[in-house]
Amino acid sequence: MNFHYPNGKRYVPAVKKAASQPAQKKWSYSNRGMTLEEDINQSNEYYLTHGIACIHKKPTPLQIVQVDYPSRSAAVIKEAYFKQASTTDYNGVYKGKYIDFEAKETQNTTSFPLKNFHEHQINHMKKVLNQRGICFVLLRFSETNEVFLLDALYLLEFWDRMVNGGRKSIRKDEIEEKGHSIPLGFQPTIDYIKIIDYIYNL
Repeated sequence: MNFHYPNGKRYVPAVKKAASQPAQKKWSYSNRGMTLEEDINQSNEYYLTHGIACIHKKPTPLQIVQVDYPSRSAAVIKEAYFKQASTTDYNGVYKGKYIDFEAKETQNTTSFPLKNFHEHQINHMKKVLNQRGICFVLLRFSETNEVFLLDALYLLEFWDRMVNGGRKSIRKDEIEEKGHSIPLGFQPTIDYIKIIDYIYNL
């Protein structure tokens, strides 16, 4: 089955390296080379199984363009496209509060490019904040394996600065000042709930 991104480019699954190949980077025990999405999904599973929070990743919408029917009782999808999501990656409930956030990572070491966000995501965050939901972004600097929680209000300020002709990225020192560093652990890997408790007094 063929999948395509919104720009038409064909989706090719990443091929995992053989175990015998040397690792390119030395990761801490808490990361183990996982992507930010994998770490968050593991953390969300921990929260769910321990009755702490119910937060899930939203499924990526698909547009099906070709279906084969080998029999009357079966249908096989032959070609589909990943549609661009209109909201953020994650949402759920914690202590009766609606939680909504986006997760992004960069290989830059001194700033976080705002091009990683889309205008429709920014508009969605504004709507969540208008409804008094808890909205934020988790940002990872992959080269140093640092993760920060940045409230959406600050992200919107940096976005407006760019729209008004300012810099097209957020300096790391600005993220350190406005955001909150999340120490990496084991169970859960990224304990962002602890930071939520601290920031929003839950």
